[in-house]
Amino acid sequence: MAETMRVEVVSPERLLYSGEATMVLTRTLGGGDIAFQANHAPFLGALTECVTKIYGADGSVQDLAVHGGFVEVSHNRVSILSDLAELAQEIDRDRARRAMERAEEAMRQGNDAEAEAALRRAHARMNAAGGVDGSSGGVRPAR
Repeated sequence: MAETMRVEVVSPERLLYSGEATMVLTRTLGGGDIAFQANHAPFLGALTECVTKIYGADGSVQDLAVHGGFVEVSHNRVSILSDLAELAQEIDRDRARRAMERAEEAMRQGNDAEAEAALRRAHARMNAAGGVDGSSGGVRPAR
């Protein structure tokens, strides 16, 4: 059996996830995707808008849309602190799709930082919820 570590995902509103996991996959700001497994070296990083995957000790996979924040790894524990994070099963796909369409339209009108951030958040939500068509393929954020 694979070694496990304690994982917690916290937003100001609540504790979104707490449990034992074999791996956490997330994306750091300017650093790309990163995976953490049991006994990982200490790490502290800023997160960008992304889908974070938590591979539970029971074989489950929990997807979350994380909209920035920080990840800290120490003493066989991964803590993700985010101003806004959403469990995949709680994301309203229709609402997320409409937000993505609005953000894409705003980008077409003029590439400003606010529209770009809204588009990254919308892509994170859609990817966490299974992508545009509901498959696991997801959508790719505009760069």
